[in-house]
Amino acid sequence: MLQDINEISDGKIYGVHDMVRVGCSDCAGCHSCCEQMGDTVLVDPYDCKRLETELGMDFEGLMQSYVGLHVEDGLIVPHLKMQEQTGTCVFLNDAGRCSIHAYRPGICRLFPLGRIYGEQGVSYFLQSGACERGKTKIKVEKWLDTPQLKQYQQFLTEWHSLKKNMQEYLSRMTKEEEKKTVCMMFLQIFFFRPYDSRRDFYEEWGERRKQLHSLLPE
Repeated sequence: MLQDINEISDGKIYGVHDMVRVGCSDCAGCHSCCEQMGDTVLVDPYDCKRLETELGMDFEGLMQSYVGLHVEDGLIVPHLKMQEQTGTCVFLNDAGRCSIHAYRPGICRLFPLGRIYGEQGVSYFLQSGACERGKTKIKVEKWLDTPQLKQYQQFLTEWHSLKKNMQEYLSRMTKEEEKKTVCMMFLQIFFFRPYDSRRDFYEEWGERRKQLHSLLPE
């Protein structure tokens, strides 16, 4: 059941050039948003390419310590792991700070904002009560701190649509073995197969998206 945006936000919709009260003075040591998140901190292909490049490992390497897989509406998707003993993000250091802050995933950059996917692309809302430290007004695009933001938002729209279409596609399948095969194809194309660090991500993403559509059985 879809929630009314007014029930979970300040009732406003923001674009990238709008000012929003999310400034947290660099958190001042708070890391409440980095704990007890379970499997909700999803990582997309763009996130994984950045992590692989900066950490010097492939996706299988990430899965050894940092990334897990779970099923979301029938589709297998990756997420950041939490520490088993503390429930905090695996990238949180002993000082309670993010050790990958410069290349943290998009969901981490977004918080405490949420995304809305519409016909005109991505827009944003401020989640009510998500972070008690957000006081200072900051422009949304500065808060997101993501290069090539226009292309990134287009990718987000395409990725959201692709996942939704995949989930609908899988829901129509009756054989579990066939569902598993499709999920593994999805993971192989977008995650397990390394991205070329010398190439533009968005160009390569487009090629992989076309490849998936060409391989899916009708």
